[in-house]
Amino acid sequence: MEQLNLFEKKKLEEPLASRLRPANLEEFVGQEHLVGEGKVLRRLIEEDRITSMVFWGPPGVGKTTLARIIAQRTKAKFIDFSAVTSGIKEIKAVMEEADEGRRFGEKTILFVDEIHRFNKAQQDAFLPYVEKGAIILIGATTENPSFEINSALLSRCKVFVLKALEEKDIVSLLKRAIEDERGFGARKVKYKKEDLEALARFANGDARMALSTLEMVINNADTDKDGHPKITRENVEQCTSRKSLLYDKKGEEHYNIISALHKSMRNSDPDAAVYWLARILEAGEDPLYVARRLIRFASEDVGLADPRALELCVAAYQACHYIGMPECTVNLTQAVVYLAMSPKSNALDVAYIDLDYGKGYKYAHDFEEKITAMVCLPENLEGHEYYHPTEQGLEGKYKARLEQIKAWKKEHKDK
Repeated sequence: MEQLNLFEKKKLEEPLASRLRPANLEEFVGQEHLVGEGKVLRRLIEEDRITSMVFWGPPGVGKTTLARIIAQRTKAKFIDFSAVTSGIKEIKAVMEEADEGRRFGEKTILFVDEIHRFNKAQQDAFLPYVEKGAIILIGATTENPSFEINSALLSRCKVFVLKALEEKDIVSLLKRAIEDERGFGARKVKYKKEDLEALARFANGDARMALSTLEMVINNADTDKDGHPKITRENVEQCTSRKSLLYDKKGEEHYNIISALHKSMRNSDPDAAVYWLARILEAGEDPLYVARRLIRFASEDVGLADPRALELCVAAYQACHYIGMPECTVNLTQAVVYLAMSPKSNALDVAYIDLDYGKGYKYAHDFEEKITAMVCLPENLEGHEYYHPTEQGLEGKYKARLEQIKAWKKEHKDK
Protein backbone atom coordinates (compact mmCIF):
# COMPACT_ATOMS: atom_id res chain seq x y z
CA MET A 1 0.00 0.00 0.00
CA GLU A 2 1.29 3.46 -0.93
CA GLN A 3 2.56 5.36 2.09
CA LEU A 4 0.55 8.42 3.07
CA ASN A 5 2.15 11.75 3.83
CA LEU A 6 1.49 13.59 7.09
CA PHE A 7 -1.25 15.80 5.59
CA GLU A 8 -3.10 12.82 4.11
CA LYS A 9 -2.90 10.92 7.40
CA LYS A 10 -4.29 13.89 9.29
CA LYS A 11 -7.10 14.24 6.76
CA LEU A 12 -8.07 10.58 7.13
CA GLU A 13 -8.22 11.00 10.90
CA GLU A 14 -11.12 13.44 10.51
CA PRO A 15 -14.64 11.99 10.95
CA LEU A 16 -16.03 10.54 7.72
CA ALA A 17 -18.87 13.09 7.65
CA SER A 18 -16.32 15.90 7.75
CA ARG A 19 -14.13 14.41 5.01
CA LEU A 20 -17.10 13.99 2.69
CA ARG A 21 -18.74 17.35 3.34
CA PRO A 22 -19.91 18.60 -0.12
CA ALA A 23 -17.92 21.53 -1.47
CA ASN A 24 -20.57 22.67 -3.98
CA LEU A 25 -24.22 22.27 -4.92
CA GLU A 26 -23.38 19.54 -7.44
CA GLU A 27 -22.19 17.29 -4.57
CA PHE A 28 -25.02 18.27 -2.25
CA VAL A 29 -27.65 15.54 -1.76
CA GLY A 30 -31.30 16.12 -0.93
CA GLN A 31 -33.41 19.29 -0.47
CA GLU A 32 -34.38 19.32 -4.14
CA HIS A 33 -37.31 21.59 -3.29
CA LEU A 34 -34.77 24.28 -2.35
CA VAL A 35 -31.59 23.66 -4.36
CA GLY A 36 -32.84 21.74 -7.38
CA GLU A 37 -32.45 23.37 -10.80
CA GLY A 38 -34.45 26.60 -10.90
CA LYS A 39 -35.47 26.46 -7.22
CA VAL A 40 -35.44 29.58 -5.10
CA LEU A 41 -32.43 28.97 -2.85
CA ARG A 42 -30.29 27.71 -5.71
CA ARG A 43 -31.06 30.87 -7.70
CA LEU A 44 -30.17 33.08 -4.74
CA ILE A 45 -26.85 31.26 -4.33
CA GLU A 46 -25.95 31.22 -8.03
CA GLU A 47 -26.86 34.88 -8.50
CA ASP A 48 -25.06 35.90 -5.29
CA ARG A 49 -28.20 37.54 -3.84
CA ILE A 50 -27.91 36.00 -0.39
CA THR A 51 -29.69 37.75 2.47
CA SER A 52 -30.02 36.71 6.12
CA MET A 53 -31.87 33.44 6.47
CA VAL A 54 -32.77 30.61 8.84
CA PHE A 55 -32.49 26.94 7.98
CA TRP A 56 -35.07 24.93 9.91
CA GLY A 57 -34.91 21.15 9.84
CA PRO A 58 -33.96 17.97 11.71
CA PRO A 59 -30.33 17.03 12.46
CA GLY A 60 -28.01 15.86 9.70
CA VAL A 61 -29.90 17.21 6.69
CA GLY A 62 -27.29 19.70 5.45
CA LYS A 63 -27.90 23.00 7.26
CA THR A 64 -24.22 23.66 8.05
CA THR A 65 -23.09 22.31 4.68
CA LEU A 66 -25.42 24.66 2.80
CA ALA A 67 -24.10 27.62 4.78
CA ARG A 68 -20.51 26.69 3.89
CA ILE A 69 -21.40 26.26 0.21
CA ILE A 70 -23.01 29.70 0.23
CA ALA A 71 -19.94 31.27 1.85
CA GLN A 72 -17.63 29.69 -0.72
CA ARG A 73 -19.83 30.63 -3.67
CA THR A 74 -20.13 34.26 -2.58
CA LYS A 75 -16.45 34.52 -1.59
CA ALA A 76 -17.48 35.78 1.83
CA LYS A 77 -15.63 35.40 5.09
CA PHE A 78 -17.30 32.53 6.95
CA ILE A 79 -17.58 32.62 10.75
CA ASP A 80 -18.92 29.52 12.48
CA PHE A 81 -20.65 30.42 15.73
CA SER A 82 -22.15 28.08 18.32
CA ALA A 83 -25.12 29.15 20.40
CA VAL A 84 -24.11 26.59 23.01
CA THR A 85 -20.70 28.06 23.89
CA SER A 86 -21.00 31.78 23.03
CA GLY A 87 -22.31 34.74 25.02
CA ILE A 88 -23.10 38.40 24.29
CA LYS A 89 -19.44 39.41 24.76
CA GLU A 90 -18.32 37.01 22.02
CA ILE A 91 -21.19 38.07 19.78
CA LYS A 92 -20.31 41.75 19.97
CA ALA A 93 -16.61 41.08 19.33
CA VAL A 94 -17.43 39.14 16.17
CA MET A 95 -19.97 41.78 15.08
CA GLU A 96 -17.48 44.61 15.45
CA GLU A 97 -14.88 42.67 13.46
CA ALA A 98 -17.42 42.06 10.69
CA ASP A 99 -18.43 45.73 10.72
CA GLU A 100 -14.80 46.72 10.31
CA GLY A 101 -14.42 44.31 7.40
CA ARG A 102 -17.47 45.79 5.68
CA ARG A 103 -15.71 49.14 5.42
CA PHE A 104 -13.05 47.47 3.29
CA GLY A 105 -15.57 45.69 1.08
CA GLU A 106 -15.36 42.35 2.87
CA LYS A 107 -18.58 40.35 3.11
CA THR A 108 -19.10 38.28 6.27
CA ILE A 109 -21.45 35.34 6.67
CA LEU A 110 -22.10 34.49 10.30
CA PHE A 111 -23.40 30.97 10.68
CA VAL A 112 -25.08 30.33 14.04
CA ASP A 113 -25.78 26.69 14.79
CA GLU A 114 -28.70 25.99 17.17
CA ILE A 115 -29.68 29.64 17.12
CA HIS A 116 -32.81 28.80 19.13
CA ARG A 117 -30.54 28.29 22.17
CA PHE A 118 -29.73 32.00 22.29
CA ASN A 119 -31.87 33.98 24.71
CA LYS A 120 -33.69 37.19 23.75
CA ALA A 121 -30.83 39.49 24.73
CA GLN A 122 -28.31 37.45 22.74
CA GLN A 123 -30.57 37.39 19.68
CA ASP A 124 -31.16 41.14 19.98
CA ALA A 125 -27.39 41.70 19.78
CA PHE A 126 -27.49 40.59 16.13
CA LEU A 127 -30.22 43.04 15.08
CA PRO A 128 -28.30 46.27 14.41
CA TYR A 129 -25.59 44.45 12.45
CA VAL A 130 -28.12 42.56 10.34
CA GLU A 131 -30.06 45.76 9.68
CA LYS A 132 -27.04 47.73 8.40
CA GLY A 133 -25.65 44.81 6.43
CA ALA A 134 -22.49 44.27 8.48
CA ILE A 135 -23.25 40.55 8.45
CA ILE A 136 -25.35 38.06 6.57
CA LEU A 137 -26.82 35.93 9.32
CA ILE A 138 -27.54 32.29 8.60
CA GLY A 139 -29.13 30.53 11.56
CA ALA A 140 -29.73 26.81 11.86
CA THR A 141 -32.36 25.36 14.13
CA THR A 142 -34.19 22.10 14.75
CA GLU A 143 -37.04 24.02 16.45
CA ASN A 144 -39.87 26.01 14.93
CA PRO A 145 -38.33 29.48 14.44
CA SER A 146 -41.73 31.15 14.92
CA PHE A 147 -41.60 30.08 18.55
CA GLU A 148 -37.87 30.16 19.27
CA ILE A 149 -36.52 33.22 17.43
CA ASN A 150 -37.38 36.84 18.25
CA SER A 151 -39.95 38.25 15.86
CA ALA A 152 -37.79 41.35 15.17
CA LEU A 153 -34.86 39.17 14.08
CA LEU A 154 -37.04 36.63 12.30
CA SER A 155 -38.72 39.36 10.24
CA ARG A 156 -35.31 40.17 8.75
CA CYS A 157 -34.59 36.56 7.78
CA LYS A 158 -35.99 34.28 5.10
CA VAL A 159 -36.91 30.88 6.57
CA PHE A 160 -36.10 27.77 4.53
CA VAL A 161 -37.47 24.43 5.70
CA LEU A 162 -35.12 21.47 5.17
CA LYS A 163 -36.54 17.96 5.13
CA ALA A 164 -35.16 14.69 6.48
CA LEU A 165 -33.24 12.95 3.71
CA GLU A 166 -34.96 10.16 1.81
CA GLU A 167 -33.58 6.63 2.00
CA LYS A 168 -32.35 6.79 -1.62
CA ASP A 169 -30.40 9.98 -0.83
CA ILE A 170 -28.65 8.40 2.14
CA VAL A 171 -27.86 5.23 0.18
CA SER A 172 -26.25 7.46 -2.45
CA LEU A 173 -24.16 9.16 0.26
CA LEU A 174 -23.06 5.83 1.70
CA LYS A 175 -22.00 4.53 -1.73
CA ARG A 176 -19.99 7.69 -2.29
CA ALA A 177 -18.34 7.27 1.11
CA ILE A 178 -17.30 3.72 0.23
CA GLU A 179 -16.04 4.52 -3.27
CA ASP A 180 -14.64 8.07 -2.91
CA GLU A 181 -10.94 8.48 -2.09
CA ARG A 182 -11.92 10.98 0.59
CA GLY A 183 -13.78 8.14 2.25
CA PHE A 184 -12.90 4.44 2.02
CA GLY A 185 -12.13 4.23 -1.70
CA ALA A 186 -8.57 3.04 -1.12
CA ARG A 187 -9.76 0.12 1.04
CA LYS A 188 -12.03 -1.41 -1.65
CA VAL A 189 -14.84 -2.24 0.73
CA LYS A 190 -17.16 -5.12 -0.21
CA TYR A 191 -20.86 -4.54 0.43
CA LYS A 192 -24.39 -5.45 -0.60
CA LYS A 193 -27.00 -2.88 -1.51
CA GLU A 194 -29.46 -4.18 1.10
CA ASP A 195 -26.93 -3.55 3.89
CA LEU A 196 -26.58 0.07 2.83
CA GLU A 197 -30.37 0.33 2.74
CA ALA A 198 -30.52 -1.04 6.29
CA LEU A 199 -28.02 1.61 7.42
CA ALA A 200 -30.03 4.29 5.63
CA ARG A 201 -33.24 3.25 7.38
CA PHE A 202 -31.48 3.25 10.73
CA ALA A 203 -30.24 6.81 10.14
CA ASN A 204 -33.85 8.02 9.85
CA GLY A 205 -33.05 10.87 7.44
CA ASP A 206 -29.85 11.97 9.23
CA ALA A 207 -26.82 11.91 6.89
CA ARG A 208 -24.33 12.51 9.69
CA MET A 209 -25.64 9.55 11.66
CA ALA A 210 -25.56 7.38 8.54
CA LEU A 211 -21.92 8.20 7.79
CA SER A 212 -20.83 7.82 11.42
CA THR A 213 -22.49 4.41 11.59
CA LEU A 214 -20.94 3.34 8.28
CA GLU A 215 -17.53 4.34 9.61
CA MET A 216 -18.07 2.20 12.69
CA VAL A 217 -19.29 -0.73 10.59
CA ILE A 218 -16.27 -0.64 8.25
CA ASN A 219 -13.76 -0.20 11.05
CA ASN A 220 -15.22 -3.25 12.78
CA ALA A 221 -15.71 -5.40 9.68
CA ASP A 222 -13.86 -8.62 8.93
CA THR A 223 -11.63 -8.61 5.85
CA ASP A 224 -11.49 -11.01 2.94
CA LYS A 225 -8.35 -12.88 1.81
CA ASP A 226 -7.12 -9.75 0.02
CA GLY A 227 -7.50 -7.59 3.13
CA HIS A 228 -10.58 -5.72 1.94
CA PRO A 229 -13.28 -4.96 4.57
CA LYS A 230 -16.54 -6.82 4.01
CA ILE A 231 -19.81 -5.33 5.27
CA THR A 232 -22.29 -7.96 6.45
CA ARG A 233 -25.78 -7.80 7.91
CA GLU A 234 -24.37 -9.16 11.17
CA ASN A 235 -21.92 -6.32 11.75
CA VAL A 236 -24.50 -3.76 10.61
CA GLU A 237 -26.83 -5.10 13.30
CA GLN A 238 -24.07 -5.14 15.91
CA CYS A 239 -23.13 -1.53 15.25
CA THR A 240 -26.70 -0.26 15.23
CA SER A 241 -27.96 -2.42 18.12
CA ARG A 242 -31.25 -2.59 16.25
CA LYS A 243 -31.33 -6.22 15.05
CA SER A 244 -35.10 -6.60 15.12
CA LEU A 245 -35.96 -2.91 15.01
CA LEU A 246 -34.78 -1.75 11.57
CA TYR A 247 -37.71 -0.76 9.39
CA ASP A 248 -38.11 -2.65 6.16
CA LYS A 249 -37.33 -1.23 2.72
CA LYS A 250 -40.79 0.04 1.85
CA GLY A 251 -41.56 1.29 5.33
CA GLU A 252 -44.34 -1.27 5.79
CA GLU A 253 -42.86 -2.60 9.04
CA HIS A 254 -42.64 0.96 10.31
CA TYR A 255 -46.39 1.38 9.85
CA ASN A 256 -47.09 -2.11 11.18
CA ILE A 257 -45.36 -1.23 14.46
CA ILE A 258 -47.18 2.12 14.74
CA SER A 259 -50.40 0.24 14.03
CA ALA A 260 -49.54 -2.31 16.73
CA LEU A 261 -49.19 0.54 19.23
CA HIS A 262 -52.59 1.90 18.22
CA LYS A 263 -54.25 -1.50 18.45
CA SER A 264 -52.74 -2.16 21.88
CA MET A 265 -54.02 1.14 23.28
CA ARG A 266 -57.40 0.68 21.59
CA ASN A 267 -57.69 -2.79 23.11
CA SER A 268 -56.84 -1.46 26.62
CA ASP A 269 -53.54 -3.35 26.89
CA PRO A 270 -50.96 -1.10 28.61
CA ASP A 271 -48.25 -3.79 28.65
CA ALA A 272 -48.39 -4.23 24.88
CA ALA A 273 -48.62 -0.45 24.40
CA VAL A 274 -45.43 0.11 26.39
CA TYR A 275 -43.67 -2.68 24.48
CA TRP A 276 -44.56 -1.27 21.05
CA LEU A 277 -43.70 2.27 22.16
CA ALA A 278 -40.22 1.07 23.16
CA ARG A 279 -39.83 -0.72 19.81
CA ILE A 280 -40.71 2.49 17.98
CA LEU A 281 -38.41 4.79 19.95
CA GLU A 282 -35.45 2.37 20.01
CA ALA A 283 -35.74 2.12 16.22
CA GLY A 284 -34.91 5.83 16.08
CA GLU A 285 -38.38 7.26 15.44
CA ASP A 286 -38.91 10.97 16.09
CA PRO A 287 -40.70 11.24 19.47
CA LEU A 288 -42.70 14.21 18.16
CA TYR A 289 -44.09 11.97 15.40
CA VAL A 290 -45.22 9.48 18.06
CA ALA A 291 -46.70 12.27 20.18
CA ARG A 292 -48.71 13.54 17.20
CA ARG A 293 -50.13 10.06 16.65
CA LEU A 294 -51.15 9.91 20.32
CA ILE A 295 -52.93 13.27 20.02
CA ARG A 296 -54.91 11.90 17.09
CA PHE A 297 -55.70 8.70 19.02
CA ALA A 298 -56.94 10.69 22.03
CA SER A 299 -59.79 12.15 19.95
CA GLU A 300 -60.32 9.26 17.54
CA ASP A 301 -60.47 6.39 20.03
CA VAL A 302 -61.15 8.00 23.42
CA GLY A 303 -62.92 11.22 22.59
CA LEU A 304 -65.46 12.54 25.06
CA ALA A 305 -65.38 9.30 27.03
CA ASP A 306 -62.39 10.99 28.73
CA PRO A 307 -61.67 14.53 27.46
CA ARG A 308 -58.57 14.69 29.69
CA ALA A 309 -56.84 12.25 27.33
CA LEU A 310 -56.39 14.96 24.68
CA GLU A 311 -55.00 17.42 27.24
CA LEU A 312 -52.48 14.87 28.51
CA CYS A 313 -51.32 13.96 25.00
CA VAL A 314 -50.82 17.60 24.03
CA ALA A 315 -48.81 18.03 27.24
CA ALA A 316 -46.74 14.97 26.30
CA TYR A 317 -46.03 16.54 22.89
CA GLN A 318 -44.86 19.73 24.57
CA ALA A 319 -42.66 17.73 26.95
CA CYS A 320 -41.04 15.96 23.97
CA HIS A 321 -40.49 19.32 22.32
CA TYR A 322 -38.86 20.79 25.44
CA ILE A 323 -36.59 17.97 26.60
CA GLY A 324 -36.18 15.58 23.64
CA MET A 325 -34.76 12.06 23.68
CA PRO A 326 -34.02 10.08 25.75
CA GLU A 327 -35.65 11.95 28.65
CA CYS A 328 -39.07 12.23 26.98
CA THR A 329 -39.55 8.46 26.83
CA VAL A 330 -41.20 8.53 30.25
CA ASN A 331 -43.62 11.28 29.11
CA LEU A 332 -44.70 9.18 26.14
CA THR A 333 -44.96 6.09 28.36
CA GLN A 334 -47.30 8.01 30.67
CA ALA A 335 -49.43 9.01 27.68
CA VAL A 336 -49.73 5.55 26.10
CA VAL A 337 -50.57 3.92 29.44
CA TYR A 338 -53.21 6.58 30.12
CA LEU A 339 -54.74 6.06 26.67
CA ALA A 340 -54.71 2.29 27.07
CA MET A 341 -56.48 2.57 30.41
CA SER A 342 -59.04 5.16 29.29
CA PRO A 343 -62.65 4.29 28.39
CA LYS A 344 -63.02 4.17 24.63
CA SER A 345 -65.38 5.92 22.23
CA ASN A 346 -65.02 6.47 18.49
CA ALA A 347 -68.19 8.55 18.25
CA LEU A 348 -66.20 11.61 17.17
CA ASP A 349 -64.45 9.90 14.28
CA VAL A 350 -65.39 6.42 13.11
CA ALA A 351 -62.07 4.99 11.91
CA TYR A 352 -61.78 3.12 8.63
CA ILE A 353 -60.24 -0.36 8.90
CA ASP A 354 -58.96 -2.19 5.82
CA LEU A 355 -60.10 -5.70 6.69
CA ASP A 356 -57.88 -7.36 4.09
CA TYR A 357 -54.71 -5.69 5.37
CA GLY A 358 -55.66 -6.19 9.04
CA LYS A 359 -56.97 -9.73 8.68
CA GLY A 360 -57.59 -11.30 12.08
CA TYR A 361 -57.76 -7.94 13.82
CA LYS A 362 -60.72 -7.41 16.15
CA TYR A 363 -61.74 -3.75 16.22
CA ALA A 364 -62.53 -2.93 19.85
CA HIS A 365 -65.14 -0.29 18.96
CA ASP A 366 -67.23 -2.97 17.21
CA PHE A 367 -67.84 -4.74 20.52
CA GLU A 368 -70.33 -3.72 23.18
CA GLU A 369 -67.69 -3.67 25.95
CA LYS A 370 -65.23 -1.69 23.72
CA ILE A 371 -62.61 -4.36 24.42
CA THR A 372 -61.59 -7.76 23.04
CA ALA A 373 -59.52 -10.67 24.29
CA MET A 374 -57.14 -10.36 21.33
CA VAL A 375 -53.44 -10.73 22.25
CA CYS A 376 -51.54 -7.56 21.29
CA LEU A 377 -48.00 -8.59 22.25
CA PRO A 378 -45.85 -10.70 19.89
CA GLU A 379 -46.54 -14.42 20.33
CA ASN A 380 -43.24 -15.12 22.10
CA LEU A 381 -43.95 -12.37 24.67
CA GLU A 382 -47.55 -13.26 25.43
CA GLY A 383 -48.23 -12.86 29.13
CA HIS A 384 -45.39 -10.42 29.82
CA GLU A 385 -46.32 -7.52 32.09
CA TYR A 386 -44.48 -4.20 31.86
CA TYR A 387 -46.85 -1.83 33.63
CA HIS A 388 -47.31 -2.42 37.37
CA PRO A 389 -49.53 0.35 38.77
CA THR A 390 -49.17 1.44 42.40
CA GLU A 391 -51.84 2.43 44.91
CA GLN A 392 -50.60 6.04 45.02
CA GLY A 393 -53.06 8.83 44.26
CA LEU A 394 -55.17 8.40 41.15
CA GLU A 395 -53.06 5.43 40.02
CA GLY A 396 -54.95 3.22 42.47
CA LYS A 397 -58.05 3.77 40.32
CA TYR A 398 -56.14 2.67 37.22
CA LYS A 399 -54.83 -0.39 39.04
CA ALA A 400 -58.38 -1.48 39.79
CA ARG A 401 -59.39 -0.76 36.19
CA LEU A 402 -56.46 -2.81 34.85
CA GLU A 403 -57.35 -5.75 37.09
CA GLN A 404 -60.92 -5.64 35.73
CA ILE A 405 -59.67 -5.57 32.15
CA LYS A 406 -57.29 -8.51 32.67
CA ALA A 407 -59.99 -10.53 34.43
CA TRP A 408 -62.42 -9.87 31.55
CA LYS A 409 -59.85 -10.85 28.93
CA LYS A 410 -58.99 -14.05 30.81
CA GLU A 411 -62.66 -14.97 31.02
CA HIS A 412 -63.31 -14.29 27.33
CA LYS A 413 -60.10 -15.70 25.87
CA ASP A 414 -60.62 -18.12 22.95
CA LYS A 415 -64.35 -17.36 22.87
